[in-house]
Amino acid sequence: MSVPCFVRTLSRSLAGGAGLFRPAVCSSCKDTVTRKMLSRRQTDHLERTASVHRQMELFSARVCDIMNESDSVKRLRLEVPHPDFSFRAGQWVDFFIPGVDTVGGYSICSSPGLLQREGVIELAVKYTRHPPAHWIHTKCSVDSQVAVRVGGNFYFDPQPSDPVVDLLLIAGGVGINPLYSILLHAADLLRHTHGHRCAPGHTHLCYSAKNTEELLFKSSVIEQELQPYTINGRISEEELKRHVDPEHTLCYLCGPPPMIEKVNSDLQKAGLSEDRILFEKWW
Repeated sequence: MSVPCFVRTLSRSLAGGAGLFRPAVCSSCKDTVTRKMLSRRQTDHLERTASVHRQMELFSARVCDIMNESDSVKRLRLEVPHPDFSFRAGQWVDFFIPGVDTVGGYSICSSPGLLQREGVIELAVKYTRHPPAHWIHTKCSVDSQVAVRVGGNFYFDPQPSDPVVDLLLIAGGVGINPLYSILLHAADLLRHTHGHRCAPGHTHLCYSAKNTEELLFKSSVIEQELQPYTINGRISEEELKRHVDPEHTLCYLCGPPPMIEKVNSDLQKAGLSEDRILFEKWW
C-alpha cells in the first residue's frame, strides 16, 4: 500500500530576539509498510494498559466543541475545569462515558500549554464500532458530560537539567495523536523558553496514513508557505539516516505494530541505539 507521509523540521532560532523557532524542511513521502489491523485492537483498553502507570484521580469534563478532522475522525475539545488536572505531552486518557460500560482510551493530541492557557484538551477519535468511539461519532454533542483519567509512560517532558535532544517523531495513522501533542509542546518550549536547555534542538516529524484524506492536522502541520518545499519520497532507511544523529536524536514512534517493528529496525541500522527509540503501539 502506498501511503503519503510528511516530514517537518523545527529548529532553534539562531538570531536573538527574532522568532523562537522556524520551519526548516517540509517534504511528503510514501511508505509501503503493511497496515493489517490485528484483532487485539478491539480488546479492552483497561486490560491492555493494566500495567501502565496512570493517575489515581478521575476528572469531570465537558465537551465544548466537536470538529470533523477527517471523514472518519472527529476531534473533541474537552473543558476540564479542575485545577489539579494535568498531563504530559504524549500521554492518553481513560475515557468514561455515562451509560456506556466500556472505557475508551485515547491519546491527547493537544499540548499541555493549551490546557494551561484555556483549560481544555483535545482528542482525535477514529470511527469504529467499539462502544466509546461509536458513541463519540453518533451520540456525543456539545455539553455532553464525560470523565477522564490520565495515564501512559510515553511522553516528552524535558527538564532544565536534561541534555538537549533532537526530536524525531514518526507516526502512522491515528498514531499521530500523541506525537502531535509532543510537536506542539516542542513548539511551545521553543517560543517561551528563550533558549533554555529544556527546549529541543531540532524536531522532525514523519507522518503516514493510508491515503491523503486520512492525514490529520494537515492545516497546521503543512502550512501554506511551506508548500513550495514539499516533495515526494519514501520513509526509507536512507531517509531516516538523514534525520538521525546517534549522539543527540531521541525518537518517538507511534503507529500499528508492523510499522513500528520495521521503522525500529531501520533506525537501529541507521545507528540509533535502542534506548533512544521510544514507541507506543496502537491496535
